[in-house]
Amino acid sequence: MSRAFLVVMDSVGIGGAPDANRFFNGDVPDTGANTVAHIAQACAEGRAEDGRSGPLRLPNLDALGLGAAVRLASGAVVPGLEADPAGLWGCAREHSPGKDTPSGHWELAGLPVPWDWHYFPDTVPAFPDDLTRAAAQAAGTEGILGNCHASGTTIIAELGAEHMRTGWPICYTSADSVFQIAAHEETFGLERLYQMCRTLAPMLHEMKVGRVIARPFVGSPEQGFVRTTNRKDFAITPPAPVLTNWAQDAGRRVHGVGKIGDIFSMQGIDTLDKGSDADLMGHLSRLVDSAEDGSLTFANFVEFDSQYGHRRDISGYARALEWFDAEIGRILPRLRPGDLFLLTADHGNDPSWVGTDHTREQVPVLIAGLGAGQIGQVNFADVAASIAHHLNIPAQGPGRTFL
Repeated sequence: MSRAFLVVMDSVGIGGAPDANRFFNGDVPDTGANTVAHIAQACAEGRAEDGRSGPLRLPNLDALGLGAAVRLASGAVVPGLEADPAGLWGCAREHSPGKDTPSGHWELAGLPVPWDWHYFPDTVPAFPDDLTRAAAQAAGTEGILGNCHASGTTIIAELGAEHMRTGWPICYTSADSVFQIAAHEETFGLERLYQMCRTLAPMLHEMKVGRVIARPFVGSPEQGFVRTTNRKDFAITPPAPVLTNWAQDAGRRVHGVGKIGDIFSMQGIDTLDKGSDADLMGHLSRLVDSAEDGSLTFANFVEFDSQYGHRRDISGYARALEWFDAEIGRILPRLRPGDLFLLTADHGNDPSWVGTDHTREQVPVLIAGLGAGQIGQVNFADVAASIAHHLNIPAQGPGRTFL
């Protein structure tokens, strides 16, 4: 039986979302945001020279149709991404009312979000008093630190020393539907942080806050603080079956790589491998060699988003894309006959844009293993329907196969 590999390049948007004017970074609508095109433009103009140099080089993704997908989605001609596609290619638009990880992944897996997420106001304090009291009680402390919108790296630099002195957890949010808790792995304790998140998650999920996120860090006031790879997301369980359930219910093995287990609360997932993006690439490579006939492998590579998009680091984002492209180039020749290898994204995070939030964009749909051709503009949910079609398993939801 054929296998399927669904690989999400977290935040690698290609502009052109028709409803971008409804989504904002601060007071600025996302109209005109284009993650890939603006990175490529910065590279071509010599504005992305930190740790790399020259035009953006993505020969493998471009051969699959990345440059063509950008042109289809937004009309932008991307410097250096002008190859004639050798794969199936197109772009996809999202219908869920969000530009975040759960919204994008759920819809890619066949389930548009059926409600509006709850977002905390950009005020100080950001959280209602009952939630603040519950957070302190869950931590076993007299109070919390933060209670505001913040960048995760900035807030631990500002409050890390006070956190170590008082023992109070650092609680903050963003423009996403999230409640994030930062705590020192050694002085506060990693399992204590996880348990605090578990305790608060039902209350926040009832409010339709999409994720409670544990953000552990290490370090000292003298040497500085750095986040670790032990992040854990406690997400709302999807309210209906998704692609992973469809595959598992049909007797297929489902392998998760990266954040997939957290995003779907392990629904329909048999095995899970986590780690840095470099670790995840090793896991994906191994599964290309070893995954069972008829299986689904669902992977997310998050560092485009977490390390570079939110930090508005154009050079870093370009380096990450070029690294990913080279690694994918080593994997694609090892696909078995009949395998489907689909690369896409869940939203945008244009590092040239204002603010630090995600950007509402269309995403590429690039398919290796099934010949060449254009699939056109499709919907996120069509990705799940198409993978189900390829695996010959029953599909649910609104998606329609483009295969």
